[in-house]
Amino acid sequence: MKLAVVGGKLQGIETCYLAQQVGWEVLLIDKTPSVPARGLCTAFYCHDVVTETREVGQLMGHADLVIPALEDTVALQSLTDICSRRGIPLAFHPEAYAITSSKKESDDLFRRLNLPAPRSGGGCGLPLIVKPVGSSGSKGVMKIADQEHLALFCEKNRSSRQNWIVQEFLEGPSYSLEVIGLEGQGITLQTTGLDMDASYDCKRVVAPVDLPAPLDRAFSEMAKTLARTLNLRGVMDLEVVHHGGELKILEIDARLPSQTPTAVERSTGINVLELLAEVFLNRRLPEVHGTRQQGVIYEHIRVDEHGLEVSGEHIMTESGSLPLHREDGFFGVDTALTNFSSSDRPWEATLIVVGPDRNTAWEKRCDAVRTVMDVCGISHYADPGPEDAKEGPA
Repeated sequence: MKLAVVGGKLQGIETCYLAQQVGWEVLLIDKTPSVPARGLCTAFYCHDVVTETREVGQLMGHADLVIPALEDTVALQSLTDICSRRGIPLAFHPEAYAITSSKKESDDLFRRLNLPAPRSGGGCGLPLIVKPVGSSGSKGVMKIADQEHLALFCEKNRSSRQNWIVQEFLEGPSYSLEVIGLEGQGITLQTTGLDMDASYDCKRVVAPVDLPAPLDRAFSEMAKTLARTLNLRGVMDLEVVHHGGELKILEIDARLPSQTPTAVERSTGINVLELLAEVFLNRRLPEVHGTRQQGVIYEHIRVDEHGLEVSGEHIMTESGSLPLHREDGFFGVDTALTNFSSSDRPWEATLIVVGPDRNTAWEKRCDAVRTVMDVCGISHYADPGPEDAKEGPA
């Protein structure tokens, strides 16, 4: 099996790693020569999917399936056009993506379906969460806790108010779930737990989770309802917060996510790429049977002159020209995706730790972190969360 993956940042890292897990070849295409996923693919080609359509089309013609690993609207449209003209299978659903990539469209969808979600609008009371309408994940998300900062935000964004979603801030643990859809039907994978850093970027994924069975079933039914309504073809992930005894949907994205598919694969053995191949190559909704549920801790660390800090996944794309490589047994963890070459700093790593259960995996992870600190001569450790977030206008 040969994949063409367009985009070498976070989603590209995820796709390349998952392809490694099933022994597939990956042709990685990106317009930037120094993308971090370059060190995880079979072959890398530096081309712009928008301006070099002939070259990109020729490369993708050698692949069995194309995976878009980027969220640029113009690039996605160009990629869709190339694959359509050449008859190349593309694991992407443009119509579903158009709705889920807009937080406003998504919120409207939740209301129409009467699905639980945070209340929107300025009358929710403080604190509030403000989100850019067109940004994915945590980019640009900010908490506003008092009237002073709310007034500053309103003044600064007076002319662009329509570009922001304002919601009530809900405290509670966050969870994620993938759903695979085809022809109005959907199957869900394993629920994972999300830990956020001070900028509300996901720093850690854990599996399995301690979510009561009735809530987990409700989560699955919400995912299937959304998949059916969108007539989803491919994969979509949902993020929720457990607040006031129920799960409330924070966002949905109809594209291959980063982080959680790897945690699911290491916990259950279910690889989302194999499921997407069934949907887009065999036009069949695969069957997923519950198997093992090993404990998994998946997190990102940065080591520099200040010490070791656990941080959101954004740090994995900020390492300059150094590509990531896979290293099994890295400081005692099962697998790391890292730009580490020696104890010289700074360096970053995604740590993937597996154990028979989550507690054992966590102990193993803590042992590995202590080993990193000892070997690198580090005394300072930081693991900031949302409670450390700085409040203020965007």
